[in-house]
Amino acid sequence: MQKVRNLRELANLAGVSASTASRALANSPLLSDATRDRIKRLANEHAFHPNATARNLRNRRTSRVAVAIPRDMEDDPFFSTMLGMLGDGLAARDLDVLLVRFGRNQSAWLEAFAASGRVDGMILLGQSDNFDAIERLASRYHALVVWGANLAGQIHCSVGTDNYLGGALAARHLLDVGCRRIAFLGDPTAIEIFQRLAGAQETIAKCGLGEPMHVIPFPLGAPSAHHDIVSYLNNSASRPDGIFAASDLLAMNALKALSDCSTAVPDAVKVVGFDGLGLTEITVPTLTTVCQDLSAGAELLIDQLEQRIAGKPTPCIILPPRLRVRSSTWCRTEKHDTTRCISAPPEEQSIEQEPKRSSK
Repeated sequence: MQKVRNLRELANLAGVSASTASRALANSPLLSDATRDRIKRLANEHAFHPNATARNLRNRRTSRVAVAIPRDMEDDPFFSTMLGMLGDGLAARDLDVLLVRFGRNQSAWLEAFAASGRVDGMILLGQSDNFDAIERLASRYHALVVWGANLAGQIHCSVGTDNYLGGALAARHLLDVGCRRIAFLGDPTAIEIFQRLAGAQETIAKCGLGEPMHVIPFPLGAPSAHHDIVSYLNNSASRPDGIFAASDLLAMNALKALSDCSTAVPDAVKVVGFDGLGLTEITVPTLTTVCQDLSAGAELLIDQLEQRIAGKPTPCIILPPRLRVRSSTWCRTEKHDTTRCISAPPEEQSIEQEPKRSSK
């Protein structure tokens, strides 16, 4: 059977106009089911596949989305996990992915890239210290969605976790299992990390237990994190009995550092991470972590971006975190490695557990 080479040949074969053939292949509701099915069947029989480039030119679309990650974060499993989920979700919508990296103070680069027309929209994974640059971009570029924090009055659309509540969950749990000298690992100059720290600090202050939290500002993607944590543990005048790490990667570095310092976890020091990555199930000991709903987050990022590409307004979305308790904070009064989930500390039980939306 002769192969159909273009849309006009398919239309002639079906006895319809080229525009009708195009609508049928695009599943247009303007045509009857019988007409659509007949034209699509002919296309399959004659091995015809629409030219995506030509279609995009007609629609003034690229069918391509940029996913941008902070520079020097490629080794953090959080970003590779999110990239995989976004790639699957975008592919299911017939959208291609262009991976780009952005660094500090890159307002001009972000705006130039958005204006280049190379993509239909952008997803930024993390605000880092670029919040003001993202705000400037969002004031002129609508097709933008960011994984990150939501601040009152912000312009850009964000999807992310309730970081303050996540920090409160971590601190309350460490207090509940007897920790009184809690250290925080993470750089609070990043907005999300600042919120996690604030939730933990205020929870400790409210409870009136133990010492004020000691903050060790390690950047999330620091390649020297393990060495720096070992140095901190060896030189600290008062070694912590609990560690809340701002990411699972930092928490895993802390577990390795404590092992190298011959410090038993959880007997001497208890450790909590933040992200809820699959790797936390195979660390030694298994890691207690504040879980972000990354799967739902990836889907929401794509949904919000598609709406914004279509010119529609979208709200910011805040997802509730969960604490998954494992061996790194095992308390002798509990069953070992319970892997139980906690959605909020007792005084926070009234917090809405469904995604909260802020109007924009």
